[in-house]
Amino acid sequence: MRQYRFVTVDVFTATRFGGNPLAVFPDARGLSDAEMQAIAREFNLSETSFVLPPTDPGHSARVRIFTPATEMPFAGHPNVGTGFVLADRAVADRLVFEEIAGLVPITLRRGAAGAVTGATIEAPQALTTGPEFAPALIAPCAGIEPWEIVTEAHRPIRAGCGNPFIIAEVTPAALTRAAPDSAETARAMRLDSALADRFALYLYARDGAGLRARMFGAGLGVREDAATGSAAAPLAALLLSLGGGDAAAFDIAQGVEMGRPSLLATTARRAADGIRATVGGDCVPIMEGRLTL
Repeated sequence: MRQYRFVTVDVFTATRFGGNPLAVFPDARGLSDAEMQAIAREFNLSETSFVLPPTDPGHSARVRIFTPATEMPFAGHPNVGTGFVLADRAVADRLVFEEIAGLVPITLRRGAAGAVTGATIEAPQALTTGPEFAPALIAPCAGIEPWEIVTEAHRPIRAGCGNPFIIAEVTPAALTRAAPDSAETARAMRLDSALADRFALYLYARDGAGLRARMFGAGLGVREDAATGSAAAPLAALLLSLGGGDAAAFDIAQGVEMGRPSLLATTARRAADGIRATVGGDCVPIMEGRLTL
């Protein structure tokens, strides 16, 4: 029989049982694709990460990320959490992960006493934007009215920095009341071919100087996600692209409605190849064990 050590951490929180839970397998050598998918389905968290030796010895690791339904090219909280778990492999507090979407540089975060408290990741790609969508098509997917989608800055739009989302601004009341509607989501995917391959919906609302957000991803096997770094990064980049200046920073609260409050610290900056973004936060170790196959 084979045994594999795993660690679980809560990501984007400094409080135990808050944030977004993640399972990490620090040494996944020998696991097949089907076994990784089955393990992710068994844990039934929004994502599980599997660490393998890097292709390039100059990098820290190759990381594969699975939801209960599919493998992801890149994701935010798995990288932050995996960086935290692999802190002992860092060189000068830096790690570089190889992933399907590209290289993910990671910088460890340390507290006042010098202990590692979390990580900040750089999204592997510059901001890309795709088609915009009518509020009347998107709103029913979240159980809200079309007029509750705010369009002064932008209409619902596909955007990503390695992993695309439909990003829509909504009123604060609508964000609190929203709930994913699988039937309406399936209908929208049938009506618009641009949604057919992937439909992950990231809603956000203004909250003073910060932002609040929720992510519905039934197509990924995740009804609602407590903290979505790979959506927070393109949101920060999108907002910078629509405004002035060379850089911006946003604190994004997520997971409140799920009882798992999360805080994602994002930045965006203009670079030679477009707008680049980072997302970071704290992590709390929860448990570890061994899985036998």
